[in-house]
Amino acid sequence: MNDPVTVRDDLVEVLKELKQDIKEVNTKLDKQSEKLTTIEVDLAEIKTEVKNLKEDVRDLKTVQNTVVKEVSDLKGFRSLILPLIVGGISAVIGGIVTALFRLPYLLLKP
Repeated sequence: MNDPVTVRDDLVEVLKELKQDIKEVNTKLDKQSEKLTTIEVDLAEIKTEVKNLKEDVRDLKTVQNTVVKEVSDLKGFRSLILPLIVGGISAVIGGIVTALFRLPYLLLKP
């Protein structure tokens, strides 16, 4: 059970390999850390854009509600103004017809 351990490789070479492996792992970790930082920045930008989109949608809803109200008001105004226009046109036509009937009478009058 207590057999002696024999090392076949030179200890300096083993330590050099371990040091190189540790450097490679550190390099990979640094790259991953940079990627995570980039992802965090991108995520923050996306969150900002989503927040801005929410505000834009809220503004659009407000504008939509205003437009709907104004269209409703215009429909009400149209129902008021249309009879006035028709009545005005009828009055003008009635005036012209009356003038046409009276014109011969006025021309023949001595």
